[in-house]
Amino acid sequence: MRRLIPLAGLALAGCNVPSEFLQRMEAQAKYEYYETNEFWADGKAMRTPPEGTIPRERLVGEPGLTTGRVNGEFVTINPLKLDRAVLEEGHKKYNIVCAQCHGRLGDGNSVVAENMAMRLPPSLQEIANKPDGHFYAAITEGYGVMPSFSGELNIQERWAVVAYVRALQTARAPKAGGQQPLPQENR
Repeated sequence: MRRLIPLAGLALAGCNVPSEFLQRMEAQAKYEYYETNEFWADGKAMRTPPEGTIPRERLVGEPGLTTGRVNGEFVTINPLKLDRAVLEEGHKKYNIVCAQCHGRLGDGNSVVAENMAMRLPPSLQEIANKPDGHFYAAITEGYGVMPSFSGELNIQERWAVVAYVRALQTARAPKAGGQQPLPQENR
């Protein structure tokens, strides 16, 4: 059987197979933006969305919750009620989405970061002075070479990751006087 596969490849190479048969995925018939299409009465290939539809990117709800900003300023306090379940969800999602670059401890030490030729991911410990909305906006919109993760994390999960990042920062912060204040249940 193994000997037949190379022979089949040679047989196909000798055939006069049309290139569109072999490369259907590369050259698909499709309309580009703003092209005309006689199928529709208005002659346009691009279709206007039906009235009342809302694109997934449109921000609906409280802007502080959905964008991390109010009146153009980052929110300073995570809008979620912080509890163990939120932190566990944030921990889980952080390890899946963020830890590959920012490190499991948020210190920027990771295998991916060691092999990055471009700008290294920042240590989340070093930017602990940023407001919560900054971290949420970075996850939602991307920041520098970091892409947006709004497709991977919903609003609740993004805020949970922010809460977990704050827990990492609190746990790794230098302790003054040997005591570290415990985070409030809901800031």
